Amino acid sequence: MKRRQALFSLGALMAAPALAVPAKAAEVHGYPEDMALNPDSVPQGIRRGGVRLSLTDDTDYKTVKVVFDRLMPADELGPSASEAGCLDFLDAQLAGPFGEGQSLYRDKPLDPKADEMMQVPQFIATPRERYDTGLKALEAYARKTDGASFADLQPNRQDEILEGMENGTISLGPDINTKAFFELMLQNVREGYFADPLYGGNKDMVGWKMIGFPGARYDYRAYTDKNGQKLGLEPVSLIPRD
Repeated sequence: MKRRQALFSLGALMAAPALAVPAKAAEVHGYPEDMALNPDSVPQGIRRGGVRLSLTDDTDYKTVKVVFDRLMPADELGPSASEAGCLDFLDAQLAGPFGEGQSLYRDKPLDPKADEMMQVPQFIATPRERYDTGLKALEAYARKTDGASFADLQPNRQDEILEGMENGTISLGPDINTKAFFELMLQNVREGYFADPLYGGNKDMVGWKMIGFPGARYDYRAYTDKNGQKLGLEPVSLIPRD
């Protein structure tokens, strides 16, 4: 797939669920005291090096790693999705409120065309459940059509399958909205690459450095007259520096 196609959504920069700001970061970067959070209360899964909380099945983990790295491969612009910590990000998100679908309406549709009427997908399954069934269905599809695990296919074949999922020419099964599952993975890899490193992805702020985003600075009033100019600011994360 083309490098970083459709990945530069500004919404992806702020798409991760909101956490309060670590106490030291609040002090260093000038955030109000009532936004402060003790770093020890940040979920373990978000801390780099933590054990997997959601992507515990090795085959599922390998499958989503390949998918993410085909959507965001390493090249001269930056590291791959997995190298940037996007799998840590996804694992942590699936283990929390996002994975449980707490912000979603998940009752049965009132009309078979509810998705079209509401202009947004409506899923009874949680994101965590959608990943569980979707990744297993993708692996089953690869074994059925190609006789091998999806992770072991040639990159061009992996891209063909993903493109088929994206444009709707490939179905992973009658109970799976294949195109919507592809869109979910694409959105999550965007979020993992560009969200604050506090959430586990965007390691060393590589996503922000790539697009010139200065990061989680509290006040930009000194730069309001520099529209369209390079500010030359080093990105700042909510994670306090040593």
